[in-house]
Amino acid sequence: MRDVPRLIAAFFLTISLAAQTPATPQRPPDAPVIHAGTQLIIVDVVVQDRDGHPIHGLKREDLILTEDKNPQDIRNFEEHSMLAPTPPGPAMKMPPGTFTNYTPTPPGGTLNVLLLDALNTPMADQAYVRYQLQQYVKNADPGTRIAIFGLNTRLTILQGFSSDPETLKDAVEHKLLPRSSSLLDDPTGSGVDNSITGQMTEAFGASSVSASLAQFEAQTQAFQIQLRQQYTLDAFNVLAHYLSAFPGRKNLIWFSGSFPLNILPDATLADPFAVVASAEDEYRDTTNLLARAQVAVYPIDARGLKTDPTFSATQSGRGMTAQSFAAKSAKFYQSQAEEHMTMEAMASDTGGHAFYNTNGLAQAVAKAIESGSNYYTLTYTPSNRKWNGGYRTIRVTLTGEYANRDLKLAYRQGYYADDPNQPKDATKSAAITEASAAASHSASSYIQASMARGAPTPQDILFKVRVLPNSTTTEDTLAPGNVAAPNNPIKPPFRHFLIDYAALAASFTLLPQLDGSYKGGIEFSAYLYDPDGKLLNATGKTIGLNFTADQYKQFQQAARQGSGVAAHLDISAPLKQESYLRIAIHDLPTNRIGAVEIPLASVNHLPPPPPSTPTPAPPTTTPTATH
Repeated sequence: MRDVPRLIAAFFLTISLAAQTPATPQRPPDAPVIHAGTQLIIVDVVVQDRDGHPIHGLKREDLILTEDKNPQDIRNFEEHSMLAPTPPGPAMKMPPGTFTNYTPTPPGGTLNVLLLDALNTPMADQAYVRYQLQQYVKNADPGTRIAIFGLNTRLTILQGFSSDPETLKDAVEHKLLPRSSSLLDDPTGSGVDNSITGQMTEAFGASSVSASLAQFEAQTQAFQIQLRQQYTLDAFNVLAHYLSAFPGRKNLIWFSGSFPLNILPDATLADPFAVVASAEDEYRDTTNLLARAQVAVYPIDARGLKTDPTFSATQSGRGMTAQSFAAKSAKFYQSQAEEHMTMEAMASDTGGHAFYNTNGLAQAVAKAIESGSNYYTLTYTPSNRKWNGGYRTIRVTLTGEYANRDLKLAYRQGYYADDPNQPKDATKSAAITEASAAASHSASSYIQASMARGAPTPQDILFKVRVLPNSTTTEDTLAPGNVAAPNNPIKPPFRHFLIDYAALAASFTLLPQLDGSYKGGIEFSAYLYDPDGKLLNATGKTIGLNFTADQYKQFQQAARQGSGVAAHLDISAPLKQESYLRIAIHDLPTNRIGAVEIPLASVNHLPPPPPSTPTPAPPTTTPTATH
């Protein structure tokens, strides 16, 4: 719920009824589930002629929509075209030191995201993508709103949504710098085989390479691919959550060198199935999130028109036999086919389009944005109300005069019938202790990724936060409840900062229990990072909510009236080191999160709050963190 005026005006609701216990609320098996409303399925449909030009003027009766071959009643029908969006209104005026994770966007138009995937793309191909994007932004249509993200082992926002050509040019020129990926066999894109097997083949001939060595290297490569799969799906997960806060369709233009979701058995190995991996469950969850957020993926092969490297001059003199030459060439074509199949699947599952075997990447971006900005939105309530997790196929066809006009339709082909209103089991974050500041294995990847330095600021929960220095003096010890990262020690003097939260009570969920009570939990956390994204310090607390039935009714009534939830944290930052503060609220029953990132340089100069301003005492509960 993006009710910012109510958020800003909300008064603090003191949670005196809450027990200060971070126990994670669990739903009993037979507890009732109360749904907020009827589930609607949104389907964006792109209709084009054979030359790729958009078709305008269709009416509701010109389209037939079925789910699992059963006709569905189209409840809402809207046409969207590539028009200049309404200019954004004036920015919200916030008091000094006060911030919010709410990002205003003007109504109308379509949002576009450019994702440069350095994790799966060699540096040489990244440089070519950068050059092509420089050409695109020079000629981009005025008013096209674009955000730019980068992906290595984590997702980073390089430029927020902007339609200003100069801002976009500057971002492409100075922020899209090629980065090396340690998980690629050829991170620079030289085309030279630097594997152990390749080096031994070059030095001693193919006959000296043992089957066990080839097996070992294949399994190592498979593990690297699995890591890339996980990092990539985590990034799409974070993007889907972030983009779900914005209304309308979003076009995600993904420049990638490779991303095979499944690895087929390798018949050249002693154990062909040792390299088989599957990310099917993660892929399912991610595509569902993208579909609900109205995100269409347009994968673009960053390598352009690629030729078989086996015939490259760099491979001469490597002692390959005719058999090994043929096997290597076949493996290249198999790998390329798998990667393109993955791109096609991601595009098909989200209503986008895949571009490969083309060097015109700038033209591909223009086509993706034009295609994704001219579409029809259909909504329907499924006639099958059983949310059993099964896959349901969506089909949209044209009827009447348009049925025989050889038109092309692009839309998401289906969805998994998981109940989006069903609260998931909360994943409680582990505390950062003095012994370890490692990432919590029990925390969800989404929560971890959302707390990383430079990541998109999720808006699942909208909130405002005030950050001010505690005093004008420095201190030699950390604030109470702070835990410094042991692998990146910070030294005094420290500056002590006060963090005060405010969020709408309606943003949080309480689950019914068998004894008639209602339980929930809210985690407040603050992480301090250096400019390179290394954790310096952390603090936090978890408030357990345990209400009787009567108290829960009072809580609901207060929430409907716009009451808020308040919390306070204290954190220390090294005075002589540049640092960034990542502040978050996490609703434990639903794993929804809101976060904002603040450079401390923006508040260092502010005066402390006046003495008359009451400040809650520092937290006495164990600090919690998800990093």
